Amino acid sequence: MDIATLTQKMSEKAGNAPALDRTVKFDFGDEGMIFVDGYNNNAVSNEDGDADCTVVVTISDFVDMYKGDLNPMNAFMGGKLKVLGDMSVAMKLQSLLG
Repeated sequence: MDIATLTQKMSEKAGNAPALDRTVKFDFGDEGMIFVDGYNNNAVSNEDGDADCTVVVTISDFVDMYKGDLNPMNAFMGGKLKVLGDMSVAMKLQSLLG
């Protein structure tokens, strides 16, 4: 799954999820990023911006989490996922990934 497809799928899910009231950036390194603006109806884009919480993960591990093949907590504990900033925001992300 490429970043454009992920962005589209995230946008569909985020539009139906409760407002995060925070901003989140999924940083995939050289492969790009997905930015979720929880202050603006969970708007999803590939624009870079300051975020309350940044999740650093490879795109392949993110896809596995999105599909339900990788538990986010196990990814975090195993070092496959790093959370920078407000950890409480990361805990709300299940509504966008689940």
